[in-house]
Amino acid sequence: MVLGSKTYEGYWIAEMAIPFKTLRFKEDFSSWNVNFYRIDSQFAERSTWSPIPRNFDIVNLAFSKELVWDIPLAKPGPNVSVIPYIAGNSSKNYEEGTPTENKIQVGGDAKIGIGPALNLDLTVNPDFSQVEVDEQVTNLDRFEIFFPERRQFFLENADLFANFGLDQTRPFFSRRIGIARDSSTGQNIQNTIYGGARLSGKINNNTRIGVITMQAAEDPTINLASTNYTVATIQQKVFKRSNIGMILINKQAFQDSIGGEFTNQPPSFSRVAGLDFNLATSDNRWTGKAFYHHSFDQEKLDSAFAFGGFINYSTFKWNVEVLTRHVGANYSPEVGFVRRTDIQQLASTTWHNFYPASGIMQSHGPGFDFDMVCNQNYGFLDWDYNFMYRIRFRNTALFNMRLREEYTYLFDPFDPSGSEGLELPANTDYQNFLVIANYSSDARKRLSFDLSTRSGGYFNGNRVSFTGNLTYRYQPWGFASLNFSYNRIRLPEPYNSSNLYLIGPRIDFTFSRKVFWTTFVQYNSQINNLNINSRFQWRFKPVSDLFIVYTENYFAESFENGSAFEVGQPKTRALVLKLTYWLNL
Repeated sequence: MVLGSKTYEGYWIAEMAIPFKTLRFKEDFSSWNVNFYRIDSQFAERSTWSPIPRNFDIVNLAFSKELVWDIPLAKPGPNVSVIPYIAGNSSKNYEEGTPTENKIQVGGDAKIGIGPALNLDLTVNPDFSQVEVDEQVTNLDRFEIFFPERRQFFLENADLFANFGLDQTRPFFSRRIGIARDSSTGQNIQNTIYGGARLSGKINNNTRIGVITMQAAEDPTINLASTNYTVATIQQKVFKRSNIGMILINKQAFQDSIGGEFTNQPPSFSRVAGLDFNLATSDNRWTGKAFYHHSFDQEKLDSAFAFGGFINYSTFKWNVEVLTRHVGANYSPEVGFVRRTDIQQLASTTWHNFYPASGIMQSHGPGFDFDMVCNQNYGFLDWDYNFMYRIRFRNTALFNMRLREEYTYLFDPFDPSGSEGLELPANTDYQNFLVIANYSSDARKRLSFDLSTRSGGYFNGNRVSFTGNLTYRYQPWGFASLNFSYNRIRLPEPYNSSNLYLIGPRIDFTFSRKVFWTTFVQYNSQINNLNINSRFQWRFKPVSDLFIVYTENYFAESFENGSAFEVGQPKTRALVLKLTYWLNL
């Protein structure tokens, strides 16, 4: 646990890493390992009770010290909560021309404290209509884009389930639950969840466990059987701060419903077993991971594995990381997120840090990294190397810049313009030079911004892009922000050139400690879509809320060729009214 405080414009604000009312205290313990930190935003000063080296984050737990209680903690009483809900939904699909659909849905969650650090969570007919919408991106990638989990049921103790493997090679990704793919259109659609349970937490000082089981509904329109998703993990502490973790995942169709066919192969089940070792030395100088995972299905194909890891060495002046992974051609964790299969990868990043005794810089230094991806059939698929420099300013601003050379081999046809134009042919390769830079301004100011740019060669043409965020805080009521992205892509004839825009203004307003309003508007020229999502929340009682959520999607004219921006006909429209109530039993 980490406790702390911070100041803003002379005011002290209490801050905790975890809300105090959600903590489960272990009885009969006379001491805790804790740390305390303070952030003085006015002077950009950070201090901690137990010293933490400057090269580590202020919330690093490797340097906690013992806090001794004068009286051991008493055993907590019963901890059982029930959170029922009722929701009304009215929606209309204008593209399909179907009548307005109105429905009422009831369900709820329950939270049961099994022990001081072990919780059982139950959910029946869960509804996530109040969850914030995803931030859209311009899709210029050849592979699936990762969107983080936002549903509260899957976020608690999420590291027990979601941290196996490496980024872009995860055996479990909770957003696969409640989402199905319509093979006829290639679109993802919502898949109703009947209910489920999650058991997670510590069973003793050195062992954590996690189990999730969810049952999703059948959908005859896409020939999807009712499907069960179950994942079980155990994490055992070894040495002082390291651990070994095991994970088992099973996606199982109920074949007696409508034939038991998954949207994707295999037709009946998909399973994964995996083992991870997570390294963290007592001084946090060495951290790393090694893993091996294997997927199983009815086809019993070879090369259904993934293994790899990384090692990171961090000192006051140096930070060096080396990563490697090998993903088999037939590795297929259907409840996971795997960006690419049939690859071998080697990557490394090195930074050197200077810490001036005075001046406007807190630290600065050069860096170098490379990333190589290949396989046995094609040789090198992608590689890049980068010469970098970064500056951290004392006022919290940050500047990064890199000079890159990159290589890409297309083993499938691909349109890099993002405009559904003529595709570059398969079995062609491209090598380019480019410049990438990023600047984040002083985050203490009422008006702050983050700006990134990329300029240089792009496949067989050129690309200039600007992305960023502009935020204004109107203390203490909330903030207004503007996310934006612009890509100017120029390719030679007969390939398409394009100008792609993405603009997302957002307003968060706090009327009081109980009433909140958020509105997020996103225009994406790549798909000619304007999305509006507005959410009103009234917390009339602790952890009890009334939500009113309005969502609408419109056809929208693009900015291409200087044409004016115009909103066209609506695509979909929905209004949700949801009431939740927290009951302590």
